Amino acid sequence: MVKTSLLERIGTGRTVEAYVVGAAFLEGGILAAALGDGRIAFIGGESTDASHFVSVHKGPCLSSSIDLDGKRVLTGGDDGRLVSTDADGETFLIAENPGRWVEPIAVSMASGLRAAAFGKTVRLFARDGSEVGTFDHPNTVGGLAFHPKGRRLAAAHYGGASLWWAKAGSQKPKSLAWAGSHLSLTWSPDGKYIVTATQENDLHGWRVSDGADMRMSGYPAKVRSMSWLPKGRHLATSGAEPVVCWPFHGKGGPMGKAPLDLGGGLGGLVTVVAAHPKHDVVAAGYQDGTTILVQIDRPHSVLVKRAGEGAVSALAWSADGQHLALGTESGYVGRIGLSDWRAPT
Repeated sequence: MVKTSLLERIGTGRTVEAYVVGAAFLEGGILAAALGDGRIAFIGGESTDASHFVSVHKGPCLSSSIDLDGKRVLTGGDDGRLVSTDADGETFLIAENPGRWVEPIAVSMASGLRAAAFGKTVRLFARDGSEVGTFDHPNTVGGLAFHPKGRRLAAAHYGGASLWWAKAGSQKPKSLAWAGSHLSLTWSPDGKYIVTATQENDLHGWRVSDGADMRMSGYPAKVRSMSWLPKGRHLATSGAEPVVCWPFHGKGGPMGKAPLDLGGGLGGLVTVVAAHPKHDVVAAGYQDGTTILVQIDRPHSVLVKRAGEGAVSALAWSADGQHLALGTESGYVGRIGLSDWRAPT
């Protein structure tokens, strides 16, 4: 007997005919999906049928995020453009640098700042779109993240990470050094830790207060997705068959502690993870398109989507945690409404 998925029971889905780069829920429940052909799909209401498309980039979208007002989506493209777009199709060009890919980007609601990497240079923009800072790095920037309060900005690159004061003028960054290529970066919700994913199929972390190093290894593939559970007690990651969750509570973070392996047994690798905004639940997407929900203190997972439609490339929760969206490499977008995430069994 084939298990019925949540998408089949209480969800809806459609094809958007392009790689889904990222997804985000805007105010009013509108889902914005940034696509690999330069468009953004805006999907309103409870059904993916109610959707329209806006062409934003001349080439692929490379990165996306909810913009500062919560009503727009911020995207970077391989056309060198950083653009903010609303559901009505109105676009606001923040910056353009032809010949430079705009990837990655970061947004801080706390400080009202946007950051975008144009190759080796990170440019900082205020709410009105004016440029308020420029930070140069020795190598191409692979990841960006603001401190939870927006006071500092961290950038990952070859050789480690650099920490900048977001609103300071001329400055020398604090260097967090570790050999190798650092591909992406995340800052813990309590501001105590920075973690990067590396070219060597592992994670490297630093305690910000004293620069203490921590290495998290054992992955069969590169970690391309990281998501902090509420309060930052665990960091969920892709790159293995189960969802690997590293414990960050306590003085030493994950050092000397084994990670929690959630889900697994599906025969493929996790490609994307997204933690629920309020509960210790993680949505995880796999190479074959399977998507599940896993909870830290429960041994069994909940099937969100069965295999098919390509590898899962994007996952997003609404701010209230009652809606989940997914996107795949082949261009499938699905969404489900969960009035209570604990209801499915």
